[in-house]
Amino acid sequence: MKRDLVQLYFSAIICQASAHAVFSRLKRNRNYLPSINFLIIVEEMNKRVYLGDFELMVMLALMRLGDDAYGVPISAEIEQQSGREVALGSVYASLERLESKGLVSSHLGSATAERGGRAKRYFRITKKGLREVREARQALISMWRGVPELEGGLP
Repeated sequence: MKRDLVQLYFSAIICQASAHAVFSRLKRNRNYLPSINFLIIVEEMNKRVYLGDFELMVMLALMRLGDDAYGVPISAEIEQQSGREVALGSVYASLERLESKGLVSSHLGSATAERGGRAKRYFRITKKGLREVREARQALISMWRGVPELEGGLP
């Protein structure tokens, strides 16, 4: 078998590396490849972000409040709509996770005297965040359909 005979079948991209970049890297290093024919199948890893129930509540509260909402009103909105007591720290922890996933963005407002010279961090949902909320909604609706205990509305 020829040493430089390598068949690569790419069905998608993995780890944000293009198929071309992976192929080029292998081609440059072909002297180090074993002298057998081999097949590499790289499947697309869906980069979808799955939301936990509290993260979804935070995103929905943020959407209800509109752009430039911050932790306290988000917490109050969740408490009002869900009847669930919410620790402010858990809201900020979720907002940080959501921001690291690219689902929300934030910016600092002006420092104010009533806050001891500290600025508020305002949050808004991103396009990716809106898409994820819509996909979560569709998944939940699909799961609810056909469950006999849930048909006919609330008891």
